[in-house]
Amino acid sequence: MRILDGIYEKVDYQNNSPILLHTNKEVDSYPAHWHTAVETIMPISNIYTVVIGKTTYLLHEGDILIIPPGELHELIAPNDGTRQILLFDYSLINGLKGISNIFTVLNQPRLITSRNEPEINAELVKIFHEITNEYNSNKSLKEAAIYSLIIKMFVILGRKYMNTEHIFPDVKLNKQKEYIEKFNLIFDYINENFMEEISLDTIADVAGFSKFHFSRLFKQFTDMSFYDYLNQRRVKEAERLLLNPNLSITEVAMRSGFSSISTFNRVFKTFKQCTPTEFKNLYQRRNRIKQSIHMLNSK
Repeated sequence: MRILDGIYEKVDYQNNSPILLHTNKEVDSYPAHWHTAVETIMPISNIYTVVIGKTTYLLHEGDILIIPPGELHELIAPNDGTRQILLFDYSLINGLKGISNIFTVLNQPRLITSRNEPEINAELVKIFHEITNEYNSNKSLKEAAIYSLIIKMFVILGRKYMNTEHIFPDVKLNKQKEYIEKFNLIFDYINENFMEEISLDTIADVAGFSKFHFSRLFKQFTDMSFYDYLNQRRVKEAERLLLNPNLSITEVAMRSGFSSISTFNRVFKTFKQCTPTEFKNLYQRRNRIKQSIHMLNSK
């Protein structure tokens, strides 16, 4: 059901659905890979190990791990046990006001357990079960129902992690709301202009801060530097464009906001562990294999 081609996984959504929910009982482990889907994992019985970068997450029953798109991760299964793995295309909800900013803050994996976040964990486990019931039903509009539950899940997380006291604990209360509103404008500006040249001075002016103050606040808000965030946004756009067989690597680089092919190759490989050409070839080869299998089955 999940086929890896190198380190890139083209999620094989079933029945042209943008949602895949897998009740996984296999003892097979998945080597390091990444995909453009958001992945949410919840063990039902036994533990499950996930390695993301240099961090190892040990998931117990009822723990929920949310892996953002583009994260290189490895899944290590025990000899027995069951876990549910939900993958979905977040681009269908990313345009909703506020949702894109939630994903900006949740740009790192989040492990929510009954030990560190009991109330939130209980809410998310309940929603996960509701998603499972919808997914396994024959009800009409079940995809819409599932996405409504996914939105509810991320609203809960957003309210937790976008809480002003959580992000800016040392800032006076009357300034916290002002900072959140400014950062919402900043992310909207980046989303609309990332394909153009955006300097630190320019974005600091948009925010109304000095570039030094802006850099410190931006790092506090996103846990990454402004230029790393900008490059990450451009790489995400490049991933989408590279799936178009009619666009050359040069066209993708220019449309994604990269000023040169060499910069594009270097930055893309830093984030994705492969070059844009390798990524494009992996996807096209996966599609050719899938088409061949479909033709053989048809015959």
